[in-house]
Amino acid sequence: MQTLTGIFSEGGNFSRLIPAYRLRPQQLEMAERVAQAMEGNKILVAEAGTGTGKTFAYLVPAILSGGKVIVSTGTKNLQDQLFYKDIATVREALGSPVQAALLKGRANYLCHYYLERLESGGQFFSREEAANASRIVRFAKRTKTGDKAECVEIPENSMLWDRVTSTRENCLGKECPHYKECFVLAARREALMADLVVVNHHLFFADVMLRDEGVAELLPACNTVVFDEAHQLPETARLFFGRNISTSRVIELIRDTRAEGLASARDCPDLTKFCDTAEKAARDLRLTLPVEPARFALAQLTGRGGFEEGLGRLIRGLDALAGLLETQAERSEGLENVWRRSLELAASFEYWREGAETDCVRWGETYTYALQLNATPLVISEVMRKQMSGNPRSWIFTSATLAVREDFSHYCGEMGLDEAETAVWDSPFDYACQAILYVPENMPDPNALDYASAVADAAFPVVEASAGRAFFLCTSLRAMRRLYELLGERLERAGLKYPLLLQGDTGRNELLESFRKLGNAILVGSQSFWEGVDVRGEALSLVVIDKLPFAPPDDPVLAARIEHMKREGKNAFMEYQLPKAVINVKQGAGRLIRDETDRGVLMICDPRLISKHYGKRIWRSLPPMRRTRDLKDVVDFFRA
Repeated sequence: MQTLTGIFSEGGNFSRLIPAYRLRPQQLEMAERVAQAMEGNKILVAEAGTGTGKTFAYLVPAILSGGKVIVSTGTKNLQDQLFYKDIATVREALGSPVQAALLKGRANYLCHYYLERLESGGQFFSREEAANASRIVRFAKRTKTGDKAECVEIPENSMLWDRVTSTRENCLGKECPHYKECFVLAARREALMADLVVVNHHLFFADVMLRDEGVAELLPACNTVVFDEAHQLPETARLFFGRNISTSRVIELIRDTRAEGLASARDCPDLTKFCDTAEKAARDLRLTLPVEPARFALAQLTGRGGFEEGLGRLIRGLDALAGLLETQAERSEGLENVWRRSLELAASFEYWREGAETDCVRWGETYTYALQLNATPLVISEVMRKQMSGNPRSWIFTSATLAVREDFSHYCGEMGLDEAETAVWDSPFDYACQAILYVPENMPDPNALDYASAVADAAFPVVEASAGRAFFLCTSLRAMRRLYELLGERLERAGLKYPLLLQGDTGRNELLESFRKLGNAILVGSQSFWEGVDVRGEALSLVVIDKLPFAPPDDPVLAARIEHMKREGKNAFMEYQLPKAVINVKQGAGRLIRDETDRGVLMICDPRLISKHYGKRIWRSLPPMRRTRDLKDVVDFFRA
């Protein structure tokens, strides 16, 4: 019988498979605690510092447990890495025949029905789009899974994918002529038969709430649920435990209605007119708000001229369209589907307008072409407790950033994990030798108008010392763009040729690949690069954080939550805002040292880290790097 000590030991399973493998006591201890939690159907909340090897620490006991395990992680990219790399390695090391499956949301799988529609009568906006459609048709004939991630010729963000995949709303279900060969159903069947199923947080919660994507079928037989990157769960849970409705869903409905009308109701002339009216109402509603994407509190929405009238017009337009579609619904499955969707959309917009949920905050968020209206719960702990009740099973929550100085009360309180066991394992890296935390002196208040310029001035000598090889992590898109401009000017004046990259110029994965290959680049990013980014080696030797990442106090959800906590007699800043900021800073700091041989400087420009009493809590929560406020120490570090 294989033991955890034997598997993780210097002469054990992994050492025979992985070159230069060595025992990490933290990893073995974590594996033992995870195994105990699985055996006792307990809740374990575990923080494991960078380099602990937490993935293997939960995968090994999961595979050895002999039960059915669901592993949920933060993103689809991490899902793929877990399934294709990590699980494959652990299975080989253990010689285990355990069956694993990868389950994604339905929008990731090719839909035969909508692909057929595109082939038979699709209109394309360019030759490139038509060529890409032909490539997808060829991909459909050779793929076994239908997972669009396998079709590398087509960018993942191509608008064409929306036309050849299904959503919960437009799926025809058992009425679909391609039901038996459906890729989504095939993925679900494989997941039901598997011992180990890999999902992501969005899929997990969407399914638990909507009973749509297949996870709900898995849970009854599941013995353990593991949440990796568990620090992301509160926001994801809040999103799905609430309700939201977007004008983009109206545009999708109109697109599908027109296609179904052309196929099955050409003799219904009013259909085009009713579609035009509803579509115009959706676009006009978006135009009642500023062009620049932003978030709006309920009072900001209702106080703006034209919003309430525009929302009423949209609801009336959808009601009228639904009434017409009812007269045509018997003519095809597709027309019946869009009739049902039009009713649901009208009801959702009406539900938001009436504000039926008293414990939710209503707010709106604008994107370039769409408006999303949200009803977000202020407290998710009760809903989480309800979801975790029922069949006895173990729940494992793990991340590199969950605690504030080994205190999990913030996280456990927010998630309703009252009976959880907790544990912390520090990183095995030698931070005292590998890294320096530098906080420059004489920085202005972060709210000063010239703050971005002060950050560029303070950081530029460090950039010169590090020979580029830097991440600049900004707390807002505006600060990111301004800092990019300022760094570009300073590089030009200094005659330095370090490549300067900006988040958004290309996809995140492409930017990271360029950064790694260039070896001396400077990447300026915002929220996308604070976590889930792994650059090992000398290519990343400097991480600069412009400000402590406190959420803006005018954020509608945060403002409502602060008010809610005040009514309960709580200190919202100390109990909620500060712990959130600590976890975010730890995530940003975690980008720097990714390997035992990495060396680098973490530069936090915000003077509040030193000048404010709460700055000490953030300071003490960071890895045990050598601390300095002297630029000479940083320059000497890089010279060494």
